[in-house]
Amino acid sequence: MRIVHVSDCYAPRTGGIETQVRDLARAQAAAGHEVHVLTATPGPEGERGGVVTDDEGVRVHRLGAHVPFDLPINPAAVPRMRSLLAELAPDVVHVHAGVVSPFAFDGARLALDVGAPTAITWHCMLDGAVPALRAAASRTRWRTAPAALSAVSAAAAERVAAVFDTEVGVVPNGMDVERWSPHAEPAGTVVLRAVATMRLAPRKRGPALVAVVEDAMTQLDPGSLVVDVFGDGPTRDRMARSVRRRGLDDVVRLHGRVPREELWAAYQGAHVFLAPAVLEAFGIAALEARSAGLVVIAHRGTGVAEFVTDGEDGLLVDDDAQMARALVRLAHEPELRARLQARARAVPPPFAWPAVLARADAEYTRARSIVGR
Repeated sequence: MRIVHVSDCYAPRTGGIETQVRDLARAQAAAGHEVHVLTATPGPEGERGGVVTDDEGVRVHRLGAHVPFDLPINPAAVPRMRSLLAELAPDVVHVHAGVVSPFAFDGARLALDVGAPTAITWHCMLDGAVPALRAAASRTRWRTAPAALSAVSAAAAERVAAVFDTEVGVVPNGMDVERWSPHAEPAGTVVLRAVATMRLAPRKRGPALVAVVEDAMTQLDPGSLVVDVFGDGPTRDRMARSVRRRGLDDVVRLHGRVPREELWAAYQGAHVFLAPAVLEAFGIAALEARSAGLVVIAHRGTGVAEFVTDGEDGLLVDDDAQMARALVRLAHEPELRARLQARARAVPPPFAWPAVLARADAEYTRARSIVGR
């Protein structure tokens, strides 16, 4: 099958969409498909303007422009995208969308114009945007566009369905479960070791995480909790200042961005993963931590609920105060922590690549049936 993915964002940028699209495309290429990615993100050496790079068997068409901060936008790419779709004649076009995805939406419009089977996956929570998007869809052809719509989790799919009043599937992120599985016994120290991995951007709520830790420390003895934060982004300096101001220098450690291989090693000595985002459509970092046998604490109603069951292998909370209390509880109740961690280690999440590729193939079949091909 010839698959063309269209995404504003792709590696070397880091984030949820970038990781999901790249991992999916690579897994499809490894399965024998011919896979292309059209993206507005420049390559690792600044490649753009139509340069094609190879990413482990995936042909990445770098259609970005020279814009400040290498933002993944290029309104002038439409003619080149149209030519590529005509040249490649894909069996399916898989568009990856966020709330604001001008490049992806241009790709969706062009794919529909040429009658290509089109699958559109939302990688975001549309909370707060549903009424406006619903009104916009009702005034345009998007409400009845012949495309198979999906999202990365059931929670995200509910919001998409509210916009379009149609069937919305789920295409979750996949992963190499064996690669992330725990190989060492859980740490048995009296210190509760927690980790958080995220892009340090406002939506991920890194500063709120620091406040959660401060709240927890009012109920814990000094030295009983350590929180290692991995990731980088625009809120890092703010978080560092907050850590110093709150007197948490011995508790919260900001490590910056590290390779995924180093994350696995860090998870081997940890007990808990903290996911402070409230608009988390899926949660790749949380999935990796869950696969590594950590007890995930996350907000209820997010995509993390796809692979964390409250009270069985993790804890789901309603607000930041409950997240702090959950941390305290795991510190004070080592038997609970051990039970949850044993379950997380024994039962891997159901997102190995064969299962996820089957979900994607089902959406592609649905897209072809919609256009009668």
